[in-house]
Amino acid sequence: MGEQHDLPPGAVQICDERLYFAILCGKPKTTPSTHYFSTDDELLYENFYADFGPLNLAMLYRYCCKLNKKMKSFSLTKKEIVHYTNSDQKKQANAAFLIGSYAIIYLKKLPEEMHRILQMGNVTYLPFRDASFGTCSFHLTLLDCFHAVHKAVQFEFFDFRTFDLEEYQHYERAENGDFNWIIPKKFLAFSGPHQKSKMENGYPHHAPEAYFPYFREHSVSTIIRLNKKMYDAKRFTDAAFEHHDLFFVDGSTPSDSIVKKFLNICENAEGAIAVHCKAGLGRTGTLTACYMMKHYRMTAAEAIAWIRICRPGSVIGPQQQFLVE
Repeated sequence: MGEQHDLPPGAVQICDERLYFAILCGKPKTTPSTHYFSTDDELLYENFYADFGPLNLAMLYRYCCKLNKKMKSFSLTKKEIVHYTNSDQKKQANAAFLIGSYAIIYLKKLPEEMHRILQMGNVTYLPFRDASFGTCSFHLTLLDCFHAVHKAVQFEFFDFRTFDLEEYQHYERAENGDFNWIIPKKFLAFSGPHQKSKMENGYPHHAPEAYFPYFREHSVSTIIRLNKKMYDAKRFTDAAFEHHDLFFVDGSTPSDSIVKKFLNICENAEGAIAVHCKAGLGRTGTLTACYMMKHYRMTAAEAIAWIRICRPGSVIGPQQQFLVE
């Protein structure tokens, strides 16, 4: 057991005298009884607009691997381990998200308990916001994210024992297809295909055929398009995929009839469902959230949080309020 006085003021205990979290102004010096580490400059959120988090699943995985290694390290067995962050409020929110999620996944902490621990000493965390400019109409709190991670563990939406970091990081890149699994073997969100594979204004476009090998290998049976037609659906149907069009305007919310049709298609699909709009973020995330709210009894905030952890930038503007209502 380390000496208590080596801990920085305001450090909160995450678990049995070994793991702590602290918000500090400067870089602390490691002492004989305390080991400090920070991920502020290592795990960085790539923002679209005014959004700043939460960090994605690959970053959460990298954090968990790093912390598990420290917790098991022979050279650190007698040391207290302190994850510290700086005075930047956005960094604080992401750091708290990481350690809180770690505690939920590995230490079996409950979301409320974790949230309460992190707020000790009257600390408040900046809520996350959507990937848009202007006023934020919907705040996604740290607690929402913790509930999302907790439910994702319960429903086995991810398993870090078998998580493929390379695959996640490869396919999330625009040049490799720009897609993410939201629910394994069930929902994949992707950027809308184009008539042919080419670079346009420095941005890669992919023809439907570019997705066939991966989709076949992962038992994707059904494609749902939510944006205007940029390719002929026949290219998917000729390749033995089911294809459905449920168009609604970019950035807007779906009608009741579209939601019903979407749920019906998903409930009757033979395999996994690949959903896209233009970028595979707003409309795609919104309808996927509807399914999660119905079938997994997740709240709107939990569904939005989980989808953003899997695919940052998802669910935008009025779509957030639509899901809440």
